[in-house]
Amino acid sequence: MGTDPCAAPPRLDPHDLDRIRRAAAFVAASDTASVLADLLPGLTAAERDAVAAHSRFTHAAVLVFPPSLAGLRDLLHEEGLAVGPVTPSVVVRDRLARRYGRSADALEVGILRAPVTAADGSPCEIEIFALAVPPGSGLDTVAAGERAHDHEAHLALEVTTPGPVVLAGLRATLLGRGVTTADGGGHNAHEDVTVLYFRAGDGGRYQRLELNARGHHPGVLAEHGRSGDRPAERLLQLMTGAWATQAVAVAADLRLADHLDTAPRPGPERLAELTGAHPDSLRRLLRYLTALGVFAPDGAGSHRPTELGRLLRTDAEQSLHPLALLYGGPFYESFGALGHAVRTGRDAFEHTFGAHHFAHFAQDPVLADLFDRSMAASTQMFDPIAELVDFTAARVVVDVAGGNGALLGRVLQAHPHLEGVLLERPHVVEAARAALTKAGCIDRCRLVSGDFTDEVPGGGDVYLLSRVLHDWDDRQCLGILQRLAAAVPEHAELLVVERLLPADGDPSPSLAVPWDVHMLCNVGGRERTAEHYGRLLAEAGFDLTGVAELPLDGALLSARRTP
Repeated sequence: MGTDPCAAPPRLDPHDLDRIRRAAAFVAASDTASVLADLLPGLTAAERDAVAAHSRFTHAAVLVFPPSLAGLRDLLHEEGLAVGPVTPSVVVRDRLARRYGRSADALEVGILRAPVTAADGSPCEIEIFALAVPPGSGLDTVAAGERAHDHEAHLALEVTTPGPVVLAGLRATLLGRGVTTADGGGHNAHEDVTVLYFRAGDGGRYQRLELNARGHHPGVLAEHGRSGDRPAERLLQLMTGAWATQAVAVAADLRLADHLDTAPRPGPERLAELTGAHPDSLRRLLRYLTALGVFAPDGAGSHRPTELGRLLRTDAEQSLHPLALLYGGPFYESFGALGHAVRTGRDAFEHTFGAHHFAHFAQDPVLADLFDRSMAASTQMFDPIAELVDFTAARVVVDVAGGNGALLGRVLQAHPHLEGVLLERPHVVEAARAALTKAGCIDRCRLVSGDFTDEVPGGGDVYLLSRVLHDWDDRQCLGILQRLAAAVPEHAELLVVERLLPADGDPSPSLAVPWDVHMLCNVGGRERTAEHYGRLLAEAGFDLTGVAELPLDGALLSARRTP
């Protein structure tokens, strides 16, 4: 985001201008020792020295509200601040959107940095976050709220000796003797920095501290996130998770995202007519979905889908609409019998419906279609595979239980020299034929109707096995891999797509952890660690040769026949 050199400098509220001046003056009059003494009076001098030995004061931050970001840099130059260019601030934008129930897309937030020398002569800076508040935008209430509470104003320390042990020690000191509370955090992948926020006690002008450490420290981040919650409130949020599942499922069933992502947008009464819903009940549902971040008020008495909500559009690219219906439908019902699965080790779906979910869905064309569309809904997991793998020497790619051909189609589109073979159940083969025709590569595909548990086509150079192994227990998994080993030529490569559980002791958040319980409850399979898959592959006659990350917490495991 740049500035327009011809634009007149925007007017700044005198209060905002004064806050910038005071922030610059504060940095110039401060150093690491004085900041720690002011912000963390609960620490002893020795403890402050210990914190200072591993960190240093780097900046103070304020949030201001110009009518436009254009020309803001010039205005600050007039104040004697050598600010750099305006760059987008996605983190602050998203926090403001959540805090005030706004759509992030409707907020333009930039950040400018100006160097200021600290009292001890060390280089520091002020960070100036700016939310554009054009006249008539309705954002005046956001500006008023932020000016009153200074949520985004903070001081920052940089960890000079980054590492999980030092970072954990600093965090424990700040939360303990420092008498602060955890206030969120995250990993800035663009700058490769882990950020932890702390809220200090009342009294000082700055009540928020930012701790920055170079690198990614997922264990400390996970622990910090847990400690930021008040236990009773967090537990209540967990208990009501099923309510959120149903709210999203009903939104999908009523196609609210389709109706509300239009111009003109329907008002409440018209939306109730379009969806056949009770007006007041629909309003209450939308309020809950807004709190969940799925919709946001549009400022004109209606709502609009957020970035999350647009994924519920039926025509959205990689729409999650089918998954919302599946997870809020039969899988929701069977999850009510999770206790049966935990007590017996047998899946709750069969206990609830009288048949395994594959057989149950196959008996109902509507459910079978919903399941197949749901599996296709998360295929963004496949996007990088065509580029991650070297297909140069390959000629034939065999997709075993390849669904509607989403992965095979991506590979064939990216590599025109390849031919494909897709093995699937008869009714799925027809869906794959349509998808591969649409992808423009059906003329290079051979579609085989059959069951991979009986026979696997031979003659391939690369074999794809995507989201299959997690459906089965270890004994069945081993049998599948052994059949593959018997069919796969010695030179061929096996590519397995699955979610991987974190290794024991790794606290990193992962979608594979809840999905593992889903597999227990609804399928009878399980998610596994990379090591677990490696053992199964080795027993079947394969060597695990590589693991690569994929979107949606997926992973690509590469294997070859053991010589």
